[in-house]
Amino acid sequence: MRNRKRKRLILISGAMAVLALAIGLVLMAFSQDIRYFRTPDDVTAEDIASGARFRLGGLVEAGSVVRGADKHVSFGVTDTLKQVTVTYEGILPDLFREGQGVVAEGRFTPDGKFIADNVLAKHDENYMPKDVADSLKEKGVWEGN
Repeated sequence: MRNRKRKRLILISGAMAVLALAIGLVLMAFSQDIRYFRTPDDVTAEDIASGARFRLGGLVEAGSVVRGADKHVSFGVTDTLKQVTVTYEGILPDLFREGQGVVAEGRFTPDGKFIADNVLAKHDENYMPKDVADSLKEKGVWEGN
């Protein structure tokens, strides 16, 4: 009887150690950035220098959309505190427009330009991505629903 309890204790302890190791590895993988996206005010010099991929969220700055040759587009993403210029090559979502919420996925180049490979826009008149809205509300720069 004592031997079975000892084996069970060893098995449970081993399982807990494996679980702790798995959790530790997952947390290490997310240690660079566990946030869903960053606003322009959250972007640091380290983010620009690292070249790491992340999501940049905010509002499309009024008057900043510049359409170039082919499908090249550049636009400003702002949280009204700071602005980051985004360059994108592709077809923008139909509902993309100035003053609306947007999340651009991509990375900074070594010279400090944000190159997006995916752009997500709002779905309807009352929608803004929840994380973008929450972050802008925290900073007191957006008062939507």
